[in-house]
Amino acid sequence: MAERHHRAAELLPDVLTVAHAAARQIIAIYETGFKVEHKDDQTPLTDADLAAHDAIVAGLSRLTPDIPILSEESSEIPFDVRSTWDQYWLVDPLDGTREFIKRNGEFTVNIALIEAGEAVLGVIVVPVSGLAYFAVRGGGAFKQPAGGVPLPIKTRAFDADCVVVATSRSHGSEALQGFIARLGTHRQLTLGSSLKSCKVAEGLADIYPRFGLTSEWDTAAAQCIVEQAGGQLLDLSLQPLRYNTKSSLLNPHFIVVGDLTYDWLPLLG
Repeated sequence: MAERHHRAAELLPDVLTVAHAAARQIIAIYETGFKVEHKDDQTPLTDADLAAHDAIVAGLSRLTPDIPILSEESSEIPFDVRSTWDQYWLVDPLDGTREFIKRNGEFTVNIALIEAGEAVLGVIVVPVSGLAYFAVRGGGAFKQPAGGVPLPIKTRAFDADCVVVATSRSHGSEALQGFIARLGTHRQLTLGSSLKSCKVAEGLADIYPRFGLTSEWDTAAAQCIVEQAGGQLLDLSLQPLRYNTKSSLLNPHFIVVGDLTYDWLPLLG
């Protein structure tokens, strides 16, 4: 396993290059116009989703032809095939398609390497700014502005007097409102895509509660980054999310927390 983690660290610079290349494809379409279609589940799909998917699959296939790729825009891969994988790339080529369509800039490229059900490498790139967040298991978490140097990031200690909750710009629920009511005095930070988890990872938010539908490609890269920054992405039994363990690719409801010493369970109702 140590040898695998060493390989993950070696792969990181090239994975960042792949993610930035996909981000450039997205921005080219973002700036020139695009059409919006809808998938069978009524989630939106744009040319940018597909262009980023193609760029990432091509880049990762060249980089690691031996590692399979599961992308949101892949054709469906049956669980009896996926269940034989002990290592694979898990990709959301454009996380936050709704934000892309709204043109608010709050969308990301997410690439994770999964080993034995756990995210051991995570890369998130913000196309509009070129900002990258990344981590490898055992190596800490970092953010890197476009053209800048990587800066280490850490979650922060929970302070009940100045709680910051990251919430979704496009997805709300009664469960979320109940959670916020139990939390008491707080400030909300409303964002799209995996940026909410990144804000917890860099100590700008304390918690991101998600009581709605997400898929495994939505969380994997962020989970690695949050974990290496000192936090966790947990289901409502406070167990870390695991990947490729069942036929469905849907996640359970979850919370992303920065301070692991705080007792979050009473807030979950």
